[in-house]
Amino acid sequence: MPEGHTTHGGGTRRAQPRRALATVVGIVVLLIAALAFANRGGGPSAGADGTDTGSGTTGGSSGSGGAHGSGTAPTAPTGQKPVDGKSGAGIPAGFAHTDQGAQSAAANFAVALGSADMFVADRRHRIVGSIYDPAVSAGLQGDLDQAYSGQALKNLGLTADGAAPAGFTFVSRTVPIGTKVTANPAGAGAASADAKTVEVWCTDLVGLAGTGSTKPVSTAWFTITEQLVWSGGDWKIRSSSQKDGPAPVAADNQAASADEIAGAVRDYGGFTYAR
Repeated sequence: MPEGHTTHGGGTRRAQPRRALATVVGIVVLLIAALAFANRGGGPSAGADGTDTGSGTTGGSSGSGGAHGSGTAPTAPTGQKPVDGKSGAGIPAGFAHTDQGAQSAAANFAVALGSADMFVADRRHRIVGSIYDPAVSAGLQGDLDQAYSGQALKNLGLTADGAAPAGFTFVSRTVPIGTKVTANPAGAGAASADAKTVEVWCTDLVGLAGTGSTKPVSTAWFTITEQLVWSGGDWKIRSSSQKDGPAPVAADNQAASADEIAGAVRDYGGFTYAR
């Protein structure tokens, strides 16, 4: 029991100055060690080939294959250097030909697929053309044009061209929570380095922000499964699917006003995700 708390013997123990001093010193030492480790882990490090692996733009959790081992949870991306390139649609590109690279690709693809740009035809075409395997992207465009039209847009309060009504801001933003490689696509072969199935656990924000909105911005939790193939020197999606959850218990937070939500989405930029 902590000093000063009642023990099972029924008496109240007084704090002992010498023991309290030792405890404080121990805590200070632990903090110094933790800061030193964090500074060492968060900075640039050398990869297997001697190149600088960098720290990336966002923090990734530790996972299998991470450079820091399974027992740590560094805030910097582990392993491969985060990508520097962008596709024509502004989506990160040039991922490593590894499990980690596939996870990074899948997380960034999930962000693109969950963005408001998917509701506008020309932007959606650029996204699909950038992240899907050319073998399927052309045929997929027509299917998605039908999916993002008519009643689907109306249900979200959008106009026929995917725009928000005057005075409102349409919010659609997906945030990956974590990724894992589960298996290779059927028929690809267990040892294939050119085909990966990656699950991306996500939360998102979707709705219309504005005074009097009947479609207020709300959150959801879901998992996207992406079957990736190595095509043209990068990871591309061959197919994808989505299921609900896992969803945590909702916190008792006070909902923000419509103006606060619209301002937050406008002012807070997204990230490039790297494993």
